[in-house]
Amino acid sequence: MLFRLCPCMLLVYSLKLFFSKQNHCKVLDEAAQSCKVILDTVESALPDGLPESFASDCKLQETLTKAVELLPELWKLSGSLNEAVLSYRRALLYHWNLDTEAATKIQKEFAVFLLYSGCDASPPNLRSQLDGSFVPRNNLEEAILLLLVILRKFVRGKIPWDPSIIDHLSYALSISGELMALAHQVEELPPGTIERKERFCTPALCYYGEGNHLVALNLLRNILNNHQQSTDCIPELLLASKICSENLVYIDEGIDHACKALSKMDGKCSQMVSISNCLLGTLLSAKSRSSASDSERVRKQSEALQALEIAERTMEERNPYIVFHLCLEHAEQRKLDIALNYANQLLQIEAGSSVKGYTLLARILSAQKRFVDAETVINAALDQTGKWDQGELLRTKAKLQIAQGQIKKAIETYTHLLAVLQVRNKSKSAGVEKRLLKNTRNHDRSLEMETWHDLASLYTRLSQWRDAEVCLSKSQAINPHSASRWHCAGLLYEAKGLHQEALKSFRKALDVEPTHVPSLVSTGCILRQLGGQSLPVVRSFLMDALRIDRTNSCAWYNLGLIYKADEGASALEAIECFEAAALLEESEPIEPFR
Repeated sequence: MLFRLCPCMLLVYSLKLFFSKQNHCKVLDEAAQSCKVILDTVESALPDGLPESFASDCKLQETLTKAVELLPELWKLSGSLNEAVLSYRRALLYHWNLDTEAATKIQKEFAVFLLYSGCDASPPNLRSQLDGSFVPRNNLEEAILLLLVILRKFVRGKIPWDPSIIDHLSYALSISGELMALAHQVEELPPGTIERKERFCTPALCYYGEGNHLVALNLLRNILNNHQQSTDCIPELLLASKICSENLVYIDEGIDHACKALSKMDGKCSQMVSISNCLLGTLLSAKSRSSASDSERVRKQSEALQALEIAERTMEERNPYIVFHLCLEHAEQRKLDIALNYANQLLQIEAGSSVKGYTLLARILSAQKRFVDAETVINAALDQTGKWDQGELLRTKAKLQIAQGQIKKAIETYTHLLAVLQVRNKSKSAGVEKRLLKNTRNHDRSLEMETWHDLASLYTRLSQWRDAEVCLSKSQAINPHSASRWHCAGLLYEAKGLHQEALKSFRKALDVEPTHVPSLVSTGCILRQLGGQSLPVVRSFLMDALRIDRTNSCAWYNLGLIYKADEGASALEAIECFEAAALLEESEPIEPFR
């Protein structure tokens, strides 16, 4: 009887202290110690846990359940966060005969505490864990494990549905980079658990984050094609339009989504109106680049700029995404002074934290032939950027050095870039970076490959054939089916005077990527030099290149040569091509703006 009464008296005492008006840290600590005495007493008396028959004593079981639930809360209120963690683990690992509801409540509270408290808890020491079983290594993994356990209980019908569980799990898996795991968890929920819109939208965001854009778009179409659910789906329309803006095949669909989103808002939210107009502007800009006629291209460019300017006027505060695209559009239309102004604004808004902003500013300055100023900007960016984010900056710096004739410095910069990428790859394989998103890994491989191609082109210009071949072999190990690699190999053959081999390489590049502009231009040039091909055939390659990229000065110049050699063409056509080439070359950046 005494064993039963003492815990109850201690619990009553702790509760009185807990609700006392003098609820300061000392009192809370005393209350926590009182609760701990109860649990220590029971655990020392029954080290293997409470027997199943113990639950028949409802009063004592109720007392223990309340003590187990209360102790972590008391430790949290007293500021003893590490003790709170130990109490939570003790509550879940010792056999207290807790019912499902109480155990689930503790699991959820512990998961929320691990996610948002800021306490860096040490990993649990699970001596009884079976070999090969999963042991969480940090707060995030432990919280995810707890939330998954709760979710499994719901799937098995043991507990009612709690919408906050999927919210917490979405946050935890998102910040850990496990987007596909989140998508699978949502997809495996029983039908009717969550709204149909959320059931499609959440996985769509996950697939988009992992780079599976078409899968994400198809999921969104399930919502947008349903007229009953498409009445209130502005975020879904905007996400769909953003995905479409990144794929030329779906540009028209993206424009429809953006326009539909604008029509549904009716000016209700200026921020959403601003983003919608920005997306519409980027879509119209992409549409202009694929326009068949000059008049259509100019019209779409004008509409794109108009939509972006509306986005700027309606944004509540300066939005870097909108300013970036305004800067980009003006730069591509060769309105360099206006673009420069927006680029400086972008750096101010982002406080110099964006690599894209620095890179774009440097490209605009290079288009103005201010190479020294552009390199100063890149050096400033390198000083403020972590080494893992310096890849694009170093590549831009090397190209600026080439433009200034500093070939030796450019090779040193490229070598530095490759060393950074190599160290990064080693650190990933050694587990320094626990998780990298798929698009980040792909970006690193692409950057390394293009760096080898830049070096190969540089050595080709210096007639160092062997060094160029080594660089191409390095890029082949990364991706043997790269259009840019075949193009670099063709330039090497051309520099050696092996024109037929060069032509084969250019054609292989076009087999891989039919819209590869440098290969289209090079194919036209090599055919013109070889002769034996009709001028219309040669002209078709150059016209295809200009259809994709109207600002390619090399294509305009070679097209002028074709018109000059064609007896049936007028001299005016050749002159117009040469003028376009000269004008574009004057404002050509070291790298494309986009």
